[in-house]
Amino acid sequence: MYAIVTTGGKQYKVATDDVLTVEKIEGEAGTKVELPVLFLNDGKKIVTDPAKLAKAKVTAEIVDQFKGEKQLVYKFKKRKRYHKLQGHRQQLTKLKITKVQATSRAKKAAVAEDAAAPAAE
Repeated sequence: MYAIVTTGGKQYKVATDDVLTVEKIEGEAGTKVELPVLFLNDGKKIVTDPAKLAKAKVTAEIVDQFKGEKQLVYKFKKRKRYHKLQGHRQQLTKLKITKVQATSRAKKAAVAEDAAAPAAE
């Protein structure tokens, strides 16, 4: 089973136990985060319906917060004696995908509790 998730304006194909590097997500190492799902494939069927994808869940754990490699930005105007050199290091987060599930069991449990509560009254 794999899913396509979005974070930081980019889309990533993920499966359980994948490790990927994305733009910075706030949180400490060990924090669990949920990523929004755009597409889900379990090997037998493909889910693209937004209503069903709202129930799908991709859970990831933050492994590390770090800076990427330095990117040099050099501006130059010939015959004007103008040149400018700048560097940039992007803040990145390393994620480990812990779970890809088609439906949220927590939501099913909450719906079951809500259904059972009025019947008890």
